[in-house]
Amino acid sequence: MTSQIPKTFHIFYYPSNKRAISLAVQINTFVKKQFPNLKNDLKKPNVVIVLGGDGTILEAARKYHGLGSIILGLNLGNVGFLASVRDEKDFLKALSNFLDGEFEIVERMMLSAQVQRRGKTVFAAEALNEVVVKNPLGMVELQAKIAGHPVKEIKGTGILVATATGSTAYNLSAHGPIVMPDIKCFIVTELLDHSIPSPSIVVKYNNIINIEVVSFRERGFISLSKTGKKIDVLLVADGESVFPLQEKDEVIIKSSPHLIKFAELEKNYFFKSLQEKFGFK
Repeated sequence: MTSQIPKTFHIFYYPSNKRAISLAVQINTFVKKQFPNLKNDLKKPNVVIVLGGDGTILEAARKYHGLGSIILGLNLGNVGFLASVRDEKDFLKALSNFLDGEFEIVERMMLSAQVQRRGKTVFAAEALNEVVVKNPLGMVELQAKIAGHPVKEIKGTGILVATATGSTAYNLSAHGPIVMPDIKCFIVTELLDHSIPSPSIVVKYNNIINIEVVSFRERGFISLSKTGKKIDVLLVADGESVFPLQEKDEVIIKSSPHLIKFAELEKNYFFKSLQEKFGFK
């Protein structure tokens, strides 16, 4: 598996991660010595080398997907499902192989979400992992439709719509299915429904999912830190973008036109990750 060799790179990490800072120095020194023609370019990197856990890799993917950058994740976290390399002792060897063109690109879909309120779009976001509609401290009644067909009526905590990449994130914690990350689909999973639980639904990427906020009891146990406004039901995209919802709001979820490129350095890496995390025999 040989791909086009990158010409520019950028190292992405959180400044609070001291381990990542030290490794970034090592990697910069290594690149200058072994690959002197590779240039550091913050604005338009061909490859983004990410030092951190899945959350850091997720942030880098959101930030650079519009540039078509390849994401090479070097895992410093606990899970590492999004990482291209999980073991720190393999980082420089794997990076050398990558910069020699020994990798494949796996394109992963994103989803887009809009909130419609009285006929107007009041919020929009993109997500790589999932979009969640929930009442964290109470109950909300929701109706979900796929391609215009009612599929779930929920009276409980909420509902989650994940991509295949997000199947090993919040969706997995909610007992949803694991899906290979290069499959372009949506996974619709309910969150603590007070009725008889219904299974998750996996649907093709070209379907449109509509979620209506039917009703909820206003308690105002949560407040927005910026404004102090009391809220109950939230839309949360990838755990980062948060928007308060009202009754009769409609959340429209579609596949995003943007794809994120992840570097794969070895065959069947996803299955090896599952074996490592879950002890599959």
